[in-house]
Amino acid sequence: MAVQQGGSNPEPGYPFGAIVGQDRLRLSLILCAVHPGIGGVLIRGEKGTAKSTVVRALATLLPAVEDEHGSRPAKLVELPIGATEDRVVGSIDLEKVLRDGERAFQPGLLAAAHRGVLYVDEVNLLHDHLVDVLLDAAAMGRVHVERDGVSHSHPAQFVLVGTMNPEEGELRPQLLDRFGLAVEVTASREVDVRMTVVRRRMDYERDPHAFAAAFRDVDIAVAEQILAARKILDDVVLSDKELRRIAALCASFDVDGMRADLVVARTASAHAAWRGASDVTEEDVRVAAELALPHRRRRDPFDEPGIDDTQLDEAMRDAAEQADQQPEPEPDPDPTPDGDGDGGAPRPDTAEEAESSQGSSESSPGTESSEPRPTGASSDKQAGTPGAQFRARLIEVPGVGEGAPGRRSRSRSSHGRSVRPTAERGKGLHLIGTLFAAAEQQVERGRTSGRLKLAPADLRGAIKEGREGNLIVFVVDASGSMAARDRLSAVTGAVLSLLRDAYQRRDKVAVITVRGTNAETVLPPTSSVDVAVTRLRNMKTGGKSPLAQGFLKARELVLRERVRDPLRRALVVALTDGRATGGTDPVGRARIAAGRVASDKIASVVVDCESGMVRLGLAADFAACLGGGYVALADLSAEQVTAVVRAAA
Repeated sequence: MAVQQGGSNPEPGYPFGAIVGQDRLRLSLILCAVHPGIGGVLIRGEKGTAKSTVVRALATLLPAVEDEHGSRPAKLVELPIGATEDRVVGSIDLEKVLRDGERAFQPGLLAAAHRGVLYVDEVNLLHDHLVDVLLDAAAMGRVHVERDGVSHSHPAQFVLVGTMNPEEGELRPQLLDRFGLAVEVTASREVDVRMTVVRRRMDYERDPHAFAAAFRDVDIAVAEQILAARKILDDVVLSDKELRRIAALCASFDVDGMRADLVVARTASAHAAWRGASDVTEEDVRVAAELALPHRRRRDPFDEPGIDDTQLDEAMRDAAEQADQQPEPEPDPDPTPDGDGDGGAPRPDTAEEAESSQGSSESSPGTESSEPRPTGASSDKQAGTPGAQFRARLIEVPGVGEGAPGRRSRSRSSHGRSVRPTAERGKGLHLIGTLFAAAEQQVERGRTSGRLKLAPADLRGAIKEGREGNLIVFVVDASGSMAARDRLSAVTGAVLSLLRDAYQRRDKVAVITVRGTNAETVLPPTSSVDVAVTRLRNMKTGGKSPLAQGFLKARELVLRERVRDPLRRALVVALTDGRATGGTDPVGRARIAAGRVASDKIASVVVDCESGMVRLGLAADFAACLGGGYVALADLSAEQVTAVVRAAA
């Protein structure tokens, strides 16, 4: 928002036309301003790349809004990360209901953003259920509220813009797909460009009014072009040829569903209108594909985002061939079922080959390779190719926390199911608690019959229970005994499965490896799980197994994070066969270290990676010393077991 200066002369914002570089970002915002039905823009990028500056500058270029009060400028509404659902969509005005006996609805931020820009900074840190609400409203253009006996609907057409730093965690693929466009922004590495950025910023800070005046004509021209594009948008022709090109492009990139096709079509039409053209051309389709498809290819947290130019060029060539083809007529049905055709069914030999191939690739966690190990190998080597991955069973921290929103352990939350009333305001309405509180005052209020006499003091909020994200600290035994017979391949496959589970449950993760003479924190706590995967795949293996150092390193990390983020509860997941080696009495020292973890009330689970005919059961012994849970590696898959593993307090 503009800062007031001198009492009546507001300081102008940074001009849109003064932004240096970031051409793709500026274009994506403009196209969404031309056609809000595109579904908004997700801006991904490192710190200090003018993400917020560009968004705020765009709001000043939007056409004025005509409503019952006349003409007004389009608004930029910023949604705080800690906003409640009531604040976002609106809620019943409880005090007015109790005071005046009227049902009154209090609109939220979505209503305020109507025909303007709704800006969510750090959208990847926003509660998932709020992101769903935002994206549904952006897609439908309306907000429907059904709660507390109130049914309300109002328009909410806005340009949704979310910014995020991927280093702080990713959005789930399902949510990525709901954003119409996505843009990766980085700071230029060209010296001249960086000099221009700094010079313009310093000029703006020195005299904002003079700086804004210098770019006023540029901004006016952009605003007029946006308005002109809006007026002709409905008349832009999307021919069957270009629609076929769009369908072929989306099919070639194997995107899920039909949302991508619709977004590309709308974006291509908006780009044609922005150019002042009456027809969508191949150029418009390519620009739309560059903005709408890259983030939809990421189905897994471990997939690399984006599309390189070579891939897009090849897909455009294939799509051009499809675009030039005429639709084939429907074939006549074969009147003779016993004819030469096979009805589209696979040949028996092909089906058998596919089944055989599929069966040969399946394996379960803990399965060891039967291939012989090469002789003469070094004791210090890479972890190698991870083994089979799977859907991991739920491992959760006991009790009820108050940490960051997520999907793992129980926590008190602003959403979820109500468990008991409270006198605190701002926590929704607990109807039964409110009625009971009022009932206790009826005699003093002189009620003898008729309606219940209510007062604002009777209001009771609801203590709700939801789910939180945790800090998951993986302690991975990478010693020689684990690397023997390629057992570590199965272990790394299990860790990748747990990392994927952590990503889906909105956890922070850290990875500690144990090998040689020490334990090493190969990944400090982070929400960027793809970084964790990279570090894990580059993990060194071999040597002794100093488990004591691993437990102590995990304890140190958890205690340090408790100071930084006291509400985020931690869970230590140790993957080991329990065969501590190195130094004097390695097993005894490991038991003592495990006891220190337990004494600090750190929840833990030991995943027993021991296999073979002879088993010592040391991992279960360490689980008892840690005071936590225990699960065998082969039982870690959710498909193999249905029980929930709960870490002991």
